[in-house]
Amino acid sequence: MNVETGELAELIQLYAAYAACIDEERFDDWPAFFTEDCVYRLVARENHEAGYPLAIMSLKGVAGLRDRVYGVTSTLFHAPYYQRHVIGLPLVKGRDGGALLVEANYQVIRTKRDKPSDLFNVGRYVDRVVRAGAGLKFAEKLCVFDSELIPNSIIYPI
Repeated sequence: MNVETGELAELIQLYAAYAACIDEERFDDWPAFFTEDCVYRLVARENHEAGYPLAIMSLKGVAGLRDRVYGVTSTLFHAPYYQRHVIGLPLVKGRDGGALLVEANYQVIRTKRDKPSDLFNVGRYVDRVVRAGAGLKFAEKLCVFDSELIPNSIIYPI
C-alpha cells in the first residue's frame, strides 16, 4: 500500500506519542488519542482469528476510556509497576473511506520496583486511524495479544 511520506511520519509520531503517554503514566491524556465514538478492545489472538467477540476489555467512546482512567488512578489497588512499550513501525494495510487501516507489533515490558523486568504482553495493534482536526486519532484500537495466558491482570492501557 502506498503511503505519502508525511502521512507515514504522522503515523509514526502518533504511535510514539501514544506509547510515551502510557509509559509516563499520563493516563488523563490517554483519551485524547481517540475519537469521541472510539472503540478500544483487548482480545486474545485465538479469539480474534476465530472471529469470536470475546474481549478481556472492551471500552466504547471517550467516556468509556475516561471511566477506565478513573478506575486506574482512583479505585484499583495493586503493587506499583512501570510499563515500557516497544512498538514496531506502523504498516498501512489499506484504506476504508477516510480511515487508514494500520497494524503495528507491540511489546509491553513490566518492571516492578523490587524485581527484574519481564515481558508482560506481546501482540499487535489492529487500528483504524482517522484525521481529526489537525492530526490523526484512533477511531478503533484493537490490541490482539498472542498469549492465551496473562500474568495477573491488565490494569494500565496496552
